[in-house]
Amino acid sequence: MAFTIVKHALIDHYITILRDCDTSPDLFRNAALKVSRILASAATQDLNTRDKPVNTPLEPYIGQILDGTVVAVPILRAGLALVDALNDIVPDLAVGHIGLQRDEVSAQASIYFMKLPKSATGSTVLVLDPMLATGGSANMAITLVKTFNPARIKLITVLAAPEGVAAVEEAHPDVHIYSGVLDRELNASKFILPGLGDFGDRMYNT
Repeated sequence: MAFTIVKHALIDHYITILRDCDTSPDLFRNAALKVSRILASAATQDLNTRDKPVNTPLEPYIGQILDGTVVAVPILRAGLALVDALNDIVPDLAVGHIGLQRDEVSAQASIYFMKLPKSATGSTVLVLDPMLATGGSANMAITLVKTFNPARIKLITVLAAPEGVAAVEEAHPDVHIYSGVLDRELNASKFILPGLGDFGDRMYNT
């Protein structure tokens, strides 16, 4: 498995805003969008392309365009925060959804909704989970996505804990993780430290 921390001054800037407990929901959503745009750019830099002949104003040219469909699969609800960034940069993006609920006591995830497009088969699928804590939700989502036989799967997350990275590495060594930062550890309640709290609650002001 490959694990990439996307090093960028603007990621550092916006993650600091996300961490700040005084950040308003509006500013939180704005910072999340901007971080996810940079992460999305890094995760899509090696998408498959094919030749495309075009005519410039001066001469013929053989350019490159995307070859095949890219599918984004946010883990509800927090993963929705990353979808707009991919819609901004990926043409004809297909979007599926996986709904997982984490038990606050056991920290185990259970599925309550899944709908993936048929185009996931043979495609690059980007699983979106802003907080990679224990890795339970990400692993379950990746397992579900694999039933569609995609060509490859990537996981995009804003913050990751070492425990979550290790869990995904063990269960899915073929999945490349892109993260804005690797935090220190999980606390006894399985929250990331220093972290930023509950991403979904802060995103949606709940």
